[in-house]
Amino acid sequence: MRGLDLEKLQAYLDSPPLSGTMFAGGKSNLTYAVTDGVNRWVLRRPPLGHVLPTAHDMVREHKVLDALSQAGFPVPKPVRLCTDTEVIGAPFYLMEHVDGTIYRDAALIEKIDFRALTFTLVDTLADLHSLDPAAIGLGDFGKPEGFNARQVRRWKQQLDASRSRELSGIDELHARLATDIPAGGPGAVVHGDFRLDNVLVSDELAVNAVLDWEMSTLGDPLSDLALMQIYAGRPLLERDGKPFAPIDIPGHPTLDEIAARYAERSKRDVSDLHWYVGFAAFKLAVILEGVHFRYTKGQTVGPGFDTVGAMVPALVEQGHRALEGH
Repeated sequence: MRGLDLEKLQAYLDSPPLSGTMFAGGKSNLTYAVTDGVNRWVLRRPPLGHVLPTAHDMVREHKVLDALSQAGFPVPKPVRLCTDTEVIGAPFYLMEHVDGTIYRDAALIEKIDFRALTFTLVDTLADLHSLDPAAIGLGDFGKPEGFNARQVRRWKQQLDASRSRELSGIDELHARLATDIPAGGPGAVVHGDFRLDNVLVSDELAVNAVLDWEMSTLGDPLSDLALMQIYAGRPLLERDGKPFAPIDIPGHPTLDEIAARYAERSKRDVSDLHWYVGFAAFKLAVILEGVHFRYTKGQTVGPGFDTVGAMVPALVEQGHRALEGH
C-alpha cells in the first residue's frame, strides 16, 4: 500500500498480520485504517513529498490528542507515537478507531437536521476554545501573543515554498492583510482546520470525535470561527459527483447565525470578523496551492487532487471582498 508498509508496521508492533485501507477525503496528511483482525486503529503520517517546515508534525498532533482526550474533549485517544522513519518511511502515530459518520454527501445530509448539526459543531468549537491550555497540559503548545502577525508571515512563507504558477491577486491580498493585523484577545487551543468533514458524527447527531489536528496550536480563536465560515461556502460536499457547498443545503444557518451562536456560547466579541475571514480565505488558498504543488509533482495519493488548483483563485477573490466588508 502506497505510503504504508504493512509488513514493517506489523514487525514494529509485533502483531498478527495486518490489513489496512486508506481513508478518502484527506488532501494533506495521509490517514489509514489498520486492523489485526481484532483491534482497530487509525494511522496518521505526513504526505509523501513537499513537506513544508513546521507542517505535518506528528509529535504535535499526538500531544494535542493526548491532552484533549484526557480533558474529555471529543477526540480519538492516541495509542502510540513513532518518530523512527525507518519503520514506514516517516514519523507516524496510531490512535483509537472511533465510529461515526463523516458527512461529505449532500444527499445524505439532506436527510438529517443539518441546522441542528451545524449548531452542534459551533458549540463544539466554542467548547474547545473555553479550555484552559495550561490546565490541560498545553501551556507550552504555542504563543498566543502575536499569533495573527506570525500567521500572516508563516502562510506567506508557505506560499513562497509552494509556488509553481502565477496567481493573480494573492500577493496583494497578503500585503493588505499585513497592514492592519488585529491584536486578538485571550489565546486558546485553536484547531486550525475546523470544518464539517473533519468531524465524526453519531446517529443522534452528536460529535463523537474532532479529527485532523495537524494545524492546531495556541492562538486567536476567532481564526477558527472565520475559517468555519469560509468552509461553509466552499464546495466541500458532493451530490451526484458534483461539488456542493454546505451553505447551499436547506436548513444550514446563515453566517451571521453561526457567528451569533458562537458568541452566545463563548461570550466572545465577534462584531468584526472581516480581517479574520479575509485571512482565512488567504490561508485556505495557500493550503490548496500546496496540495496542487504536490499533485503536479506526483506526490499525492488517492483521487480528487486534479481539481484542487482550480479552487485557489476564487478564494483569493473572496479574501479581497472580505477585507472590503463584503
